Amino acid sequence: MRIARLLALLGVCAAVVPGQAAFAQHGLGSVVRTIERAQKNFDIADKNGDGLLSREEAEQGPVPFIRAHFDAIDRAHRGLVSKQDVAAYVRSLQKRPATAQPARAASASS
Repeated sequence: MRIARLLALLGVCAAVVPGQAAFAQHGLGSVVRTIERAQKNFDIADKNGDGLLSREEAEQGPVPFIRAHFDAIDRAHRGLVSKQDVAAYVRSLQKRPATAQPARAASASS
């Protein structure tokens, strides 16, 4: 489920992903469609067309991931998020380790 959300959010990252047609040629057409849909949803939510989503626009628009993570995405605390802000947030999620590695046991040396 988390992967599906991240893929949906990648849609707003399309502005920073060149060559979407190449993805379609390599069997990643569904990823491209997801990106295009999420990008379109961002634009639909952006009621004033300034390329930024306010908290109010996010709450009223079809962008549930942005709505749920608005404060984390808005790292500058300006009350607005851009597609680039969302892309940076998604990249930060991808860099986190999925699970913490258990600590190694100390070897018993005599």
